[in-house]
Amino acid sequence: SALDDIAWILNLRGTDVRCNPVFVSYLLLSQNSATLYINSEKVPADVEGFLLRQGVKTDQYGNVAKGLADYREYNILLDPGETSYSLFKAVRRAKTVSEKSPVPALKAIKNKVEIEGFRNAMLKDGIAMVKFLKWLKPAVEKGGETEMSLDRKLTALRAEQPLFRDISFDTIAGYGEHAAIVHYEATPETDIPVEPHGMILIDSGAQYLDGNTDITRTIALGPVTDYEKHIYTLVLKGHIQLELCKFPKGAAGTQMDILARQAMWREGLNYLHGTGHGVGSYLNVHEGPHQFRMEWMPAPFVEGMTVTDEPGIYLPGRFGVRIENTMIVEKYKETEFGEFLQFDSLTLCPIDTAPIDKEMLLPEETAWLNSYHRKVYDTIAPHLDDSEREWLKEATKAI
Repeated sequence: SALDDIAWILNLRGTDVRCNPVFVSYLLLSQNSATLYINSEKVPADVEGFLLRQGVKTDQYGNVAKGLADYREYNILLDPGETSYSLFKAVRRAKTVSEKSPVPALKAIKNKVEIEGFRNAMLKDGIAMVKFLKWLKPAVEKGGETEMSLDRKLTALRAEQPLFRDISFDTIAGYGEHAAIVHYEATPETDIPVEPHGMILIDSGAQYLDGNTDITRTIALGPVTDYEKHIYTLVLKGHIQLELCKFPKGAAGTQMDILARQAMWREGLNYLHGTGHGVGSYLNVHEGPHQFRMEWMPAPFVEGMTVTDEPGIYLPGRFGVRIENTMIVEKYKETEFGEFLQFDSLTLCPIDTAPIDKEMLLPEETAWLNSYHRKVYDTIAPHLDDSEREWLKEATKAI
């Protein structure tokens, strides 16, 4: 019943839901066949023929209840968290098993093609982000830019990249006190001018045919206060500590979440959202079942999962900071205590060093940042023109 699960099983995509490449449908699976319940006008003849060759027939969306009533297998699994009560009651001949769908756990582990696609998508997205960040400060200093105009500029730069399909969610571009609103979205009524002082938080992403992106950068647009630097650096420390984490295979995100919060907790600061979520492969930008959260989330982390790392601090009426990369879970080493895993950043984009209080960083945190920036420069620079390459060289220089 979950649209992204159906899209993943059939390797199809659609445009029925804003920012999510899914299509309104149901999929009924039996041992030897499957039926996709969907408005037939959405299915081109070549796609319908392909599905039939794979053993998947199509039927009208409204016939799903009848299909369940006629289902003749011994039993059927329905996820009560995803399937309506009326469809549960439509089953007549089979025993109904109410359990979680196995598909999200399967979908969360990316195969080699999906991982390669993510890396290609992140390269394209990194190029667009570098072009945007190079443009940003001079444009703000010139005047006339607003939160919404920045959103439009970034979306246009992404749209220039090969295989771009859409944004992966509505961009959060919060300047000043708007950055303290965790899920702020500028509207014509709330849109404000962006000025060459303070910080702006931009949380954005794109859908490419080969992968999804989800990235947040908080950027100093001019002078910032010592306190703004302090808060920014606490968030950065949390982000880096999670990037550095090594953990036994099967550990849950709740067991690692403290790494992103420990520096800010020592000062009585916190944030009340998850630290990270899975990311779909040209699918929904939010995937489970694994997450980084304070609340107990027992889903184990295993090799091949994508997950975001996005701690933040939000001070209502003043400002907010969030720094986010999308990561992939990889092998680290095998020891007498079993297999250990680590994270590798898929995201390729400079992290603003202007608001960093360098004295607050541990040596390992400084080393990680410098290493990450070398990777960003080495990967993206060959795809830029001379002026962009020079800007990126300065933005990624070691601290």
